[in-house]
Amino acid sequence: MGQVHREKAVSAVSGLLALFVLLAILALSVWGFIGSARYGDVGGVIGWLLLFSVVVVCLAGLFTVQPNEARVLMLFGAYRGTVHQSGLRWSNPFYLKKRISLRTRNFETGKLKVNDSRGNPVEIGAVVVWKVIDTAEALFNVDDYVNFVRVQSEAAVRGLATNYPYDALEDGEITLSGHTAKISQQLRTEVQERLQEAGVSVLEARISHLAYSTEIAAAMLQRQQASAVVAARAKIVEGAVGMVEHALEKLSEKQIIELDEERKAAMVSNLLVVLCSDRHTQPVVNTGTLHN
Repeated sequence: MGQVHREKAVSAVSGLLALFVLLAILALSVWGFIGSARYGDVGGVIGWLLLFSVVVVCLAGLFTVQPNEARVLMLFGAYRGTVHQSGLRWSNPFYLKKRISLRTRNFETGKLKVNDSRGNPVEIGAVVVWKVIDTAEALFNVDDYVNFVRVQSEAAVRGLATNYPYDALEDGEITLSGHTAKISQQLRTEVQERLQEAGVSVLEARISHLAYSTEIAAAMLQRQQASAVVAARAKIVEGAVGMVEHALEKLSEKQIIELDEERKAAMVSNLLVVLCSDRHTQPVVNTGTLHN
């Protein structure tokens, strides 16, 4: 396994101060060169030219750091540190100064086709919000940290989708569609674990798209509709039983009519048919006696 790099913060000289000093030395070298050339001082001319060349090289050490940005300093392939102070800075002109953004970024994985825990094909997509917190790890531990974040996030979304069902068949079951907050937290944890070595912090991860795949969407819609009908019927029956019970209690309490067990059973049956039917019932008028 390769060497794991950790960020090392370093300070850089104020660029304004360095620029002022270098420009002053540059002006002095020009003035000295002109004076030496006027008096025919060959040694002086060479000396001032060398000083002028050194100053020009040193000017290459000036660089700027934007807010929420860092510069990684490298010398002949060796990591020397990271500058975080914003503004105009100066350091060794032979340093390679690589810019890296520390700003918050986000991307959407797009629609991924995977199978949930029951084997049903679903389409799922996620939005991941992230930022670089360790510039050395981001640059040196992975090849391309931006692409690394994208690939690992998509892998985490696929893995998450295979661990949970799309919707619940039993009460209390954790599902992709019914527990978005818990699923999003789990997704963030899994993405962060995959990106730990890349110096990246995952600020948020949430499901942005979730649907059954087109080839089973119609069948699943019918199943959901059937489940809704069954649940509605169960609620209707529960209410109807309560209403029948209340009616029998009121009839007995007010002594409106005395019913034997057979007549109670018939009345209960008729009331349940009326209350639970999904169509309008047709009334039948009994013109005979109670026992006809």
